[in-house]
Amino acid sequence: MKIFQWIYTLYAALLFIVLMLILGLFIVFPLLVSSRGGKISFIFIRMWAAFWSFLAGIRYQVHGREYIEPNQPYIYIFNHRSFIDAPVIPMAIHQEVRAIGKKELSKIPIFGFIVSRVAVWVDRKDAASRKASVEKLLKILEKGISIVVAPEGTRNDSGQALLSFQKGAFRIAAETGIPIMPMAVIGADRVMKRGSILMRPGIIHIYFSSPIKTTSYSGEEGYNRLAEKCFNRLEAMILTHE
Repeated sequence: MKIFQWIYTLYAALLFIVLMLILGLFIVFPLLVSSRGGKISFIFIRMWAAFWSFLAGIRYQVHGREYIEPNQPYIYIFNHRSFIDAPVIPMAIHQEVRAIGKKELSKIPIFGFIVSRVAVWVDRKDAASRKASVEKLLKILEKGISIVVAPEGTRNDSGQALLSFQKGAFRIAAETGIPIMPMAVIGADRVMKRGSILMRPGIIHIYFSSPIKTTSYSGEEGYNRLAEKCFNRLEAMILTHE
């Protein structure tokens, strides 16, 4: 059984690379020409994710998309259990978005160069890097572009529904008044199990809920209460649908 998983995983990885090489220029070029080229870039990012997922036998079922107002920027928060979460984002969210990513990913040849156009890299161990990333995210939100954050700060390889949340995203939300959109990703860790690189075809379900208003929270106590409210909402969504 494992040998077939290895063959499938190698096929999926090769397919990912080939599609990246074909579509990478179309993702990067619009943003090099104009800072407003993001909408065009995201069309090709979704094509990359959609073609790869279809040919790899991975399907997505999105629930609750009616809660999303197309012209309203959000801070999306999601539970991070698998590397497969990356294609989930463009498949589930039809807005132009920017995501936070680990700085180590920026060093991957070609991939790092392409994704750097639509991601904010952060070294979570470096306070200066974290501060710089927050400043970049604030500028992105000022332009009316949504951001995507995994508030656990790392991939959850435990048996818990969620790891404890870091507070950065909630501080940004409270200070800007941008609503938070919880997004529960169910099944990604069955396509690629926690702690493994082996993959299998499967269905991933994505659930959205009504947005959480952030205008009534301020100060450290307020940030903590907002983070707790979001944690409880996302945890309930995960436990309900798993």
